[in-house]
Amino acid sequence: MMKLEGALFPWRFRLVLGLLGVMVAAICWRIIDLQIVDRAFLKGQGDARSMRHIPIPAHRGLITDRNGEPLAVSTPVTTLWANAKEMQFAKERWPALAAALGQDPKALSERLEAQANKEFIYLVRGLTPEQGQSVLDLKVPGVYGIEEFRRFYPAGEVTAHMVGFTDIDDHGREGVELAYDEWLAGVPGKRQVIKDRRGRLIKDVQVTKNAKAGKPLALSIDLRLQYLANRELRNAIIENGAKAGSLVIMDVKTGEILAMVNQPTYNPNNRRNLQPAMMRNRAMIDVFEPGSTMKAISMSAAIESGRWKPTDTVEVYPGTLRIGKYTIKDVSRSEGPVLDLTGILINSSNVGMSKIAFDIGGETIFRLAQKVGLGQDTGLGFPGERVGNLPNYREWRKAETATLSYGYGISVTAIQLVHAFSALANNGRLAPLTLIKTDKAPQTTQVLPEAVAKTMQTMLQQVIEAPRGVFRAQVPAYHVGGKSGTARKTSVGTKGYAENSYRSLFAGFGPMSDPRYAIVVVIDEPTKAGYFGGLVSAPVFSKVMSGTLRLMNITPDNLPAVQQANATPAVPLKANGGRG
Repeated sequence: MMKLEGALFPWRFRLVLGLLGVMVAAICWRIIDLQIVDRAFLKGQGDARSMRHIPIPAHRGLITDRNGEPLAVSTPVTTLWANAKEMQFAKERWPALAAALGQDPKALSERLEAQANKEFIYLVRGLTPEQGQSVLDLKVPGVYGIEEFRRFYPAGEVTAHMVGFTDIDDHGREGVELAYDEWLAGVPGKRQVIKDRRGRLIKDVQVTKNAKAGKPLALSIDLRLQYLANRELRNAIIENGAKAGSLVIMDVKTGEILAMVNQPTYNPNNRRNLQPAMMRNRAMIDVFEPGSTMKAISMSAAIESGRWKPTDTVEVYPGTLRIGKYTIKDVSRSEGPVLDLTGILINSSNVGMSKIAFDIGGETIFRLAQKVGLGQDTGLGFPGERVGNLPNYREWRKAETATLSYGYGISVTAIQLVHAFSALANNGRLAPLTLIKTDKAPQTTQVLPEAVAKTMQTMLQQVIEAPRGVFRAQVPAYHVGGKSGTARKTSVGTKGYAENSYRSLFAGFGPMSDPRYAIVVVIDEPTKAGYFGGLVSAPVFSKVMSGTLRLMNITPDNLPAVQQANATPAVPLKANGGRG
């Protein structure tokens, strides 16, 4: 019977055998193909399920001051992460983990339960290597560590506005850290490892790409001067009950910023209670009307024009000048009805300066202000830096000409103002500003004739040393020059100026034998002893300039004459109640 059925349908039997044979041949060929011909496929698939590349963090570049003192350093830290899925099988270990992390056990449990389906969550970041290792030693299933770097700022709040800070991922977010982020960041590397299906490390295979450390950066600031400036500015803010302040020290020969401080400030190492206003680098961001400090620039323009010389006189009586519906007033009573050009600066006469400006024209003052950098881009590339405003008119009417000459209707920053005064100090040559230490002489630009600049140096020295000068700006053992200023603050949201709201300013340089350092002091809204620049900001200038010249080993140029050995002994004077 079986023989008969087989004979009836032989083709079906052969077909089935043939199909089975083809299938076996296909399988055999596929095995040969995968194992011999195309081995890379299986190897790649296997590696994809077990081979991993983990990043090797790059060491961020060191930031130092000009003398090599560290301002921003990277320290190794450990970041702990967890595979929440894996941790669900070891819930009994969660309380011990919470205790080691210093976290609330209930809060940690709720967090792990809420993210139970995630294979990667951060537990804590930025632990010291010792703290991180103590947690990893618990060997809680699903808990792993990553090596990272954290930025630390040794000088803290003293250099906060200049240096800035990085975020938790070590990317620059403020200051130099942001401006030079690409230079400092470096390039992360890669390490090849083998992990099991639960993400546990089985074998460290090799380093496939070495991490490239970030490049170091030497700033132009001198940390000694930075501490000095910060201390004196902070004391002045407290003594005068002021809202804020800025101070900048500049090397007029090289264009380097040697110190730049602001108050209020913050600690970049601990930003938990940081207020946004504290982060403002006011020296570069806050714009203001320069007030009477602008008279030094306007007077330079007058002398450069050739129409005026220091001995020329101007009638300033009765201390007011009517222009249409506006009245220009002198704040203080002058020495007399007529003043020479130096007297106008010493007495800070708005009337005298306005009359000179009418003669030379507003365009003349505008051109020089533009040349010395007022209302212009400084080229520093600092994040958030403001340019200010230097107005130019098709027709310079008397009102616009007068206000520009004594520092109103124009807005500048402290860094621009110190740059402008550096041109007067450097015999009319303007060096480009820099925040980076430079070892070679920069290419300067002659923006003012040397003779005019030296004339202005003599006049500005008299502004401080003359009997009616700003004596609070005097520096013991040194001759210095400068100009005070007081500017009313504009009201926010409305036109015009706010009541009893002023900025006190002082801009100067020294020593006069060979001017090297320019300093600008800005005190915002002093409320206690007064608000005039000669009263509030001048003493700060005196203290900072004195400390700067001594720290930089500058030879005194105003020492009293040495008495002869046989000279008559001096008789001690009795106290006479003079102000000294």
